[in-house]
Amino acid sequence: MFETLSTLGGGAQVHSVVLGGAGFIGSNLVRALLDRGHRVTVIDNLSRGQRQLLPDPDTTPLFSFIQANLADPRECEAAFEQSAVYPIWEIWHLAANSDIPAGVRDPNVDLHDTFLTTFESLRAASRHSVRVYHFASSSAVYGDWHGVPLRETLGPLRPISNYGAMKLASEAQICAAAEAFLGKANIHRFPNVVGVPATHGVIFDFIGRLARDPTRLVVLGNGTQQKAYLHVSDLVGAMLTVAGRETGPKIEILNVGAVDAGVTVRWIAESVVARVSSRAEIVFGEGDRGWLGDVPKFRYETERVHSYGWSPKLDSKAAVLRAIDDIARSRGL
Repeated sequence: MFETLSTLGGGAQVHSVVLGGAGFIGSNLVRALLDRGHRVTVIDNLSRGQRQLLPDPDTTPLFSFIQANLADPRECEAAFEQSAVYPIWEIWHLAANSDIPAGVRDPNVDLHDTFLTTFESLRAASRHSVRVYHFASSSAVYGDWHGVPLRETLGPLRPISNYGAMKLASEAQICAAAEAFLGKANIHRFPNVVGVPATHGVIFDFIGRLARDPTRLVVLGNGTQQKAYLHVSDLVGAMLTVAGRETGPKIEILNVGAVDAGVTVRWIAESVVARVSSRAEIVFGEGDRGWLGDVPKFRYETERVHSYGWSPKLDSKAAVLRAIDDIARSRGL
């Protein structure tokens, strides 16, 4: 029988290990977990994450940071040995390649940074008797369904990027681990997430281009790509809502996203220009895909996560506009 948090005892300290916690979403999650009184250990190789996004262990007694390459068996096990000074209750796995085009150019990027980090962290979880595993998956596992609403029961899943393929392979590995030793596995299929501290994404890229050349914004594709966007604060709220449930299936697979039809890349480009450099010319490319492996349009069905009592506070337009302003401000614009 799965031991729940409520059965641990009132004085028990929940120890959460966050893999990839120095990144955009991870750093937001870390602070939310600390606010809830968790002991938090971040393991990150800092290839994309930034140490300055995290608290200072000297002034935050419940926080610790370990720099390690989770895809390397020895480094991963050494990091978990160091973490396990305090028994580990749960792992939040957000360590992955976040650059889809980079994975297209070199498939080893997603194999190494996405799948092997999952494989090795699950081996460590087994050795250290970790009971709960939360995984940051992606809409990319579905592939391109040409506008068919994406629900968790849809299949077969046919990713069109190495990024999506390694996320799907990771999901399968987690399901096998749940059968073998995990008490609970939550697989969150992320949408397009926006906010700060952004490290990548369409808004981040657009603002960066305008910072370099305020007169011209080049857009990959013709701007008709349309997707829903979720603010990072809403995403973290959804994950914590799911994690707080003490009933439900052993393996939970959930779409997390906004409930609206989303916005186009053209609208985002126009909104960024209006905020950052109103005289800039927008130059669109050709075709409805920004890069190889891009899914130009998709829409999530999110009834399952809503049944848990969660719903986003911001729709796509509000999330994007808030993110544009926050990212611009962070760059002094």
